[in-house]
Amino acid sequence: MPHHLKPHFSHPPLPFRLTLIVLFLLFGCIPFFFKGTVLTKTFSQATLENRQNEIQNRSRILSTKLTRSGYLKNTAEQDTALNTEMDTVASVYDGRIVLIDNNYRVIRDTFHLAEGRYHVAPEVIRCFRGENLSGYNGELQYLLQTTPVYELSAEGDDRTVEGVILFIASTEKLRQSLSDTGNTHVMFDLITVLLLIPLALIVSMMVSGPFRALRHDLSVVANGDLNHQVEQNAFVVTKQISEDISTTIRKLKDAAQSRDEFVSNVSHELKTPITSIRVLADSLMSMEDAPVELYKDFMNDISGEIDREAKIIDDLLSLVRMDRSGVALERKSTDMHAMLEQILKRLRPIARLSNVDLTLETVREVKADVDEVKFSLAITNLVENAIKYNVKDGWVHVTLDADHQYCYIKVEDSGIGIPQDQIDSVFERFYRVDKARSRETGGTGLGLAITKEIVLMHQGNIRLTSTEGEGACFQVRIPLLHNENAAKPAAGKEQAE
Repeated sequence: MPHHLKPHFSHPPLPFRLTLIVLFLLFGCIPFFFKGTVLTKTFSQATLENRQNEIQNRSRILSTKLTRSGYLKNTAEQDTALNTEMDTVASVYDGRIVLIDNNYRVIRDTFHLAEGRYHVAPEVIRCFRGENLSGYNGELQYLLQTTPVYELSAEGDDRTVEGVILFIASTEKLRQSLSDTGNTHVMFDLITVLLLIPLALIVSMMVSGPFRALRHDLSVVANGDLNHQVEQNAFVVTKQISEDISTTIRKLKDAAQSRDEFVSNVSHELKTPITSIRVLADSLMSMEDAPVELYKDFMNDISGEIDREAKIIDDLLSLVRMDRSGVALERKSTDMHAMLEQILKRLRPIARLSNVDLTLETVREVKADVDEVKFSLAITNLVENAIKYNVKDGWVHVTLDADHQYCYIKVEDSGIGIPQDQIDSVFERFYRVDKARSRETGGTGLGLAITKEIVLMHQGNIRLTSTEGEGACFQVRIPLLHNENAAKPAAGKEQAE
């Protein structure tokens, strides 16, 4: 099946409050259940180990008493006290004590079932070899303990194993007690869950409240009220989101204002030449028997206004094409010195009209990946402005330099300069420092805006330094090699770099 025909399944978004409640209950309950399980198992294990240790200790005590009393040698006259003690110990631990002599015959059984019989089992055999064995049978739920009874020698030292105490203790009652304890833990966990549910509801309301308010603020802004204040400082994240949204709204307002100003400027700039043409045409039509020379003068003026209108439209189209997303540059390795020589060659006739000295200084040979047509337009705008806004008998100096990474082009002039408070505005569309002189020189107020866009498209930046009355210096920096992954510099920052 083609990729574009494959069905696309998307999960519906989960409600925010429901997600918070579920997460709160999960992270609140899981530790309790885990704790209860671990504690129950640990407590059960510890209880069984304690019971095993108690049985082992009581078996050793009985073994010592049986050894000292010579119980196994005097089977005919058994010690009644020891018999009673064995019965009591067996009863206390809900178990059975079996005493076996070295012939594997049962001498004493607290259940009185196996007395006189033989009991040959692996654990008894190993105990006669001197091994104390302890174990737990989980399936049948009983503890097993074997303890050797030694023969008392004349010197009072234990020598050989004379018998074995086999102690079997049931753990059924113990397990029942542990089960009751586990049930208590379960009840406690259930009560905890019941208490956590309203707490989760309260917490979810507290957490989701600022986000609901933020959503309401956004809906107000989305309906067109860009002046609505978005400010939710309940949490760090909501404060950061509010600040980001406020910044975005501020940019939208600036963009809207810039758009309105641009439309107003475009309307004004396009209307001005038409108004001049209309005035000139009406003047001609109102004259009777006007001399031919006057007609020629008026027609020359009308032709100039038409050229100016065409220049404005061409510059506007250039800006629209560059603003359009996805515009491609036809980059190729270009000899920057040859390109600048060609630009200056085209502009020298204009410079000679004002007796402006136009020079090029190349520090080193430079080749860069540029769109030669567009980049030539950018540098032409800079040099042409330097000529037009210069003083008589002035100069324009263009410098080309480079390092291992960037190409540097500097355009300096001895012109009228730019006031400090207007330096940040010269790259705006339709902005003119000297409006009267711009009209005289045929400027549209779009040249520097076009230059800036072209430089940004080449992943470069442009910087202006100027002193009023002492000239200006434009410095352009672009990478020598094109980097596909490099981001376009943010507008408004390039001049400060």
